[in-house]
Amino acid sequence: MNFMDKDFLLETETAKHLYHDYAASMPLVDYHCHLNPREIYEDRRFNDLAEVWLGGENPDGSYFGDHYKWRLMRNAGVEEKYITGDASGEEKFARYAEAVSLAAGHPLYHWSHMELSRYFGIDTPLGAHTAADIWERANRCIHDNALSPRKLLAMSRVETVCTT
Repeated sequence: MNFMDKDFLLETETAKHLYHDYAASMPLVDYHCHLNPREIYEDRRFNDLAEVWLGGENPDGSYFGDHYKWRLMRNAGVEEKYITGDASGEEKFARYAEAVSLAAGHPLYHWSHMELSRYFGIDTPLGAHTAADIWERANRCIHDNALSPRKLLAMSRVETVCTT
């Protein structure tokens, strides 16, 4: 069995049948998205995985991003410069990788790995020792596939989105 494969958390044959034969193909209503509405409207192209996962600075100087990931990083003792500060995207991602590796069993651990698999084809556990390789592979995917908010929403079959 692969790390967090397509049957992750589907413990019975009934669960697998219901998910794969019915639920998996249904459109989604995403009522708690962290994408910036302006980025969805403008269909902004992402530069790197840090922008997709951790956010960035708005033109007015305010910061947007996934407050759950930020909280995890703060709880893990990560300095603010690696969360909403002026550290590079690669440095921020490396600190997130370290923090999430401490959170096995937490939904962010599962979500992060499921996103790596679904959108980037990466099934490697994320941690300090794999962060650089995952950073490179995910960023290559972002650039090669011109990933943008609308493309990610389409890949997820989202028919309605509400953002935080």
